[in-house]
Amino acid sequence: MNLLHTMLRVGNLQRSIDFYTQVLGMQLLRTTQRPEQKYDLAFVGYGSNPAHAEIELTYNYGVDKYELGTAFGHLAIGVPDVAATCAAVRAKTAALGGAITREAGPVKGGSTVIAFITDPDGYKIELIERR
Repeated sequence: MNLLHTMLRVGNLQRSIDFYTQVLGMQLLRTTQRPEQKYDLAFVGYGSNPAHAEIELTYNYGVDKYELGTAFGHLAIGVPDVAATCAAVRAKTAALGGAITREAGPVKGGSTVIAFITDPDGYKIELIERR
């Protein structure tokens, strides 16, 4: 078994595609339009499954905002330098949405360097330093 994808409901599909591709450097892997069923999909990632897990961005027609609830925690992405990644994210989020919600620093009680950002819909993304 392997993890294939995680689905996130988004309020603006193009805005989310732009954030994940331009801010986080993912590739747009494929899209599907289902006008009869009133939804569109975009899959993004650093590679295609089954070798890499993907994120499925789902836009339901007419829904521009979701309540995120309290059960979902965050996505995690390994990066070589969390501080440098935060600087790059900060430079791009002004135009594309999203924000840094926890600056780079060691995790509480440990030495692993992490940071947290949010995408334009408010989903949390943890950056974990993997040199």
